[in-house]
Amino acid sequence: MKAKGGYLYIESNFSRSTLYTGVTANLSVRSHQHKTGEGSKFTSKYKCTDLVYYEFFESIEEAILREKQIKKWKRDWKVRLIKEMNPTFKDLYDEVADMG
Repeated sequence: MKAKGGYLYIESNFSRSTLYTGVTANLSVRSHQHKTGEGSKFTSKYKCTDLVYYEFFESIEEAILREKQIKKWKRDWKVRLIKEMNPTFKDLYDEVADMG
């Protein structure tokens, strides 16, 4: 049986002061959950509703390994990573909304 792919993603709040790193098999559904406050206690508390970064992996296990790596990073490193893909920190939700 073939393993399902996965996404590493980063959500942020409106002021971009808080970053949340997560993993999911379905980025459009998970991003919608964060938008509606159903994502996680952390993202609800800090209003991290905007998808600012994501990477796709062939397996969910690879995505989890990448998440563990990035969660150890300093904030500056995460910001640099995000800016490489998304220089203006725009919300990428519309880009992924119909991926599901």
